[in-house]
Amino acid sequence: MTAVLEVNGVPEEPDHVRQIRRGSLVNFWQALRSSKKAIVGSGILLVFTFLSLFPGLIAHDNPSAETYLPSLGTSSAHLLGTTSYGQDIYAQVIYGTRVSLLIAIVAGLLTTALSVVIGVSAAYLGGFADGVLSTFTDIFLVLPAFPLMIVIAAYSKNGGFTIIIAVLVVTGWSYGARQLRSQALSLRNRDFLLAAQLRGERKWRIIVTEILPNMTSLIVASFLGAAVYAVLAAAGLQFIGLGSVNTDSWGTMLYWAQNNDALLTGSPLWAIVPGLGIGLMGGAFALLNYAFDEVNNPALRPVRRKAVSS
Repeated sequence: MTAVLEVNGVPEEPDHVRQIRRGSLVNFWQALRSSKKAIVGSGILLVFTFLSLFPGLIAHDNPSAETYLPSLGTSSAHLLGTTSYGQDIYAQVIYGTRVSLLIAIVAGLLTTALSVVIGVSAAYLGGFADGVLSTFTDIFLVLPAFPLMIVIAAYSKNGGFTIIIAVLVVTGWSYGARQLRSQALSLRNRDFLLAAQLRGERKWRIIVTEILPNMTSLIVASFLGAAVYAVLAAAGLQFIGLGSVNTDSWGTMLYWAQNNDALLTGSPLWAIVPGLGIGLMGGAFALLNYAFDEVNNPALRPVRRKAVSS
């Protein structure tokens, strides 16, 4: 076991342990930067972020304005044509990026925060608290997520952005909480935590300053998984008309395209392009998630064949 140093009678974490932990973090980021999956996923998300922040630089039309002839084909004036209502599809796709990305990030962050609070608290507190929180997590794990989302969203129809986020968080936190609890259990009896307890630090401070920094990679991976779930689930809810149908988002575009038979009335890009956008955004988060998994678990890394010298 690692010796616990004392300064003025107070246990303190040894310097070499701190250096090991700091070096491990540096090695982790270096391995992540060398991952092709991480590079591609980050590049795609950077493009979507730029489109979300500056849509007016890319598309000059109002996405909601019904100012053109309906169902126009592609042209230099309308790169993706127009909808059955005379709206520019290209402008809708560009402006829809913001809401779709915002849902993924906000829902992912809130879902991960709830997973961290419940999962890590259950593992560290133990006893009765662990039993209650673990049972609560197990209940949500066995509930069918998508039917539950439909029921909740249906009772709050046209609730808009806030309702969509709330539904995604309520139905998506349990899997991450279970993973984080397992990781926190493996850290609970480490020497640096025992040293923190002997120093008299409060439980919440130990969780925040000692446990969570050692779970950074898993927390980030949990966020990325939650973001993938949010992108696809939000699009599914909006596609079936749950939430505000007047929001500029890709899922809402699919809803209106399906209601107006876009594939049969000469406006296939009205449905195809936002669908591709949803898949591409979900794929970007998934690539980053796979990259984190490979960095954390070397067994998952692709095998590189060495050239055989003649």
